[in-house]
Amino acid sequence: MSNQKTPMTKDDAARIQSANAKKQGGQIPKDHFVGRAQRAAEKNGQ
Repeated sequence: MSNQKTPMTKDDAARIQSANAKKQGGQIPKDHFVGRAQRAAEKNGQ
């Protein structure tokens, strides 16, 4: 594993959300990683 960190982008968060929604039948649990990914993307402003 690499120690280099790559900032989360809005495209990354959208890709994660889409994949998880498909896997969960359109539902994403409230405390799922998707929310953290979206917040990180907003924080990074990308």
